[in-house]
Amino acid sequence: MSEPAKLFNAPSTVLRASAPSIAPSPQLGPLTDLPGTWVGTGFNVMWLPIFDGPATFRLKMNSTSEILTVSKIGADIPNRGSVEPDVHFLGVHYLQQVSDATTHGQLHIEPGVWLNLPPDPPADNPNVSFVARLATIPHGNALLAQGTTFEMVRPTFDISDADTTPAGVPEAPGMLLSAILPRDFPWGSAQNPNLILEWAVSEQTITKTVVIQVATDLATTPPSGGIDNIAFIESNAKPTRMSATFWIESVRQRDGSLTLQLQYSQKVLLRFGGIDWPHVSIATLVQQ
Repeated sequence: MSEPAKLFNAPSTVLRASAPSIAPSPQLGPLTDLPGTWVGTGFNVMWLPIFDGPATFRLKMNSTSEILTVSKIGADIPNRGSVEPDVHFLGVHYLQQVSDATTHGQLHIEPGVWLNLPPDPPADNPNVSFVARLATIPHGNALLAQGTTFEMVRPTFDISDADTTPAGVPEAPGMLLSAILPRDFPWGSAQNPNLILEWAVSEQTITKTVVIQVATDLATTPPSGGIDNIAFIESNAKPTRMSATFWIESVRQRDGSLTLQLQYSQKVLLRFGGIDWPHVSIATLVQQ
């Protein structure tokens, strides 16, 4: 099994890793360190329907290469109020490009926006920030996910499991356990891809982590968030929910310097055949 550092090299040319921002931006808040170019690798597990075949579903897995470019939005974004005062905030726009690490065929492209929102209603905990992610996907989807962020100052890594097993499908666990994993991935990654994230940081010293958690079904008043799909997707493999956690990590190197690392774990539930099928994507990226 390869060392974690070898697994998460950049997909092509290895560039110089970036350091955290010296002067935080109060207007970008938890998004301060996102602008830049992030490069790395990951893993994708997805259940897909089969039309008019001997089976009704199949399992697709890919080891991935990813480039994520993030840029600041240059001016305040004003939202005018009718029952509340006007609010102004800032954000960043991004382009995510994910390819198969072996064939280099493109798997996913996603332009979108992250917003650093003022609390609405005001937060009881002043250390919690509010964010929103807006994204469009060429399959024919658009989503709005809201959530919160917080900061951890500790060297340990804490992440929950991301179970890819669909409920109510007896064959699925056996298929996952017997699936052929991409080379160099820890055993069990098909059923819990977050093991790869844990493995990637197992020998690192992380001095600070900004945690961002968003979901499309965030319980807000009034309700906000969701996924819209073209008619074909609504009928065939409808995304019903997206949830994701991002970790912006300051990593101390052996020479004492700090570099920035971004990890994420995202789960989308696809509904077909009356079942919600998990689609889990993870990656570990280094800012260049």
